[in-house]
Amino acid sequence: MDNKNLENKSKKLRVDTFNAFVSKGEAHLGGSFSIIEILIMLYNVILKKNDKFILSKAHASFPLCIILREKGFKVPITTHLEINKKNGIHCTTGSLGHGFPITVGMAMTRKIKNIKGRIYVMISDGECQEGTTWESFLIASKHNLSNLILLIDYNKIQALDFIEDTLPLNSLSKKIKSFNWNCINVKNGHSFNDLRNGFTKIPSNNKPTAIICNTIKSKGIKAFENDPAWHAKQIEGDLIIQGKKALNIL
Repeated sequence: MDNKNLENKSKKLRVDTFNAFVSKGEAHLGGSFSIIEILIMLYNVILKKNDKFILSKAHASFPLCIILREKGFKVPITTHLEINKKNGIHCTTGSLGHGFPITVGMAMTRKIKNIKGRIYVMISDGECQEGTTWESFLIASKHNLSNLILLIDYNKIQALDFIEDTLPLNSLSKKIKSFNWNCINVKNGHSFNDLRNGFTKIPSNNKPTAIICNTIKSKGIKAFENDPAWHAKQIEGDLIIQGKKALNIL
């Protein structure tokens, strides 16, 4: 699928996600909008028949649920996810620090049983501060889990503050490489060119791979972008109008 079609899909997904937030009366808008392009790339270009994707940062689950429903799966549009393998949700996630170690176990099982396909998992940059994240880096490296691809939504905001002011993740790429992982840096996680190039750079070696996607929290609504308040802010009143104008749905 060419980039123009992917861009159109991402615009539609932002609109559908925004409308779902308004309808449901809840919103993790910031972290949902920062991963729109990554999800569109995964589900339209990257994922193959035997691959699995796990969204560990499942507070941002609305756009994923919408994608799955569009593909015919029967899932509720909800914050956080409960396992439903028949409908594309391969494990329960939401509590940060859980999805990554679960996928390490999945990848290890596939390697032992010689099952084809990759396991992709997306975590947040704030989630990198969980102890289980670094344990998972160690275990995946020890067992040469080359079928494991970790995506990091690096929007540089954790909950209600900037990562720099809470617990900095300086030299994240160097940290990951020091665990004997491949590490790819996607300069613009909202560019389908950059994302496509990043995925094509996954080496054919015996190491697991991390892809750091530099993103903008609340991407797509300029007035909301890069503002920690939009981690879990309810959309109401004039904010609905402001958002709809930015998304060209008014």
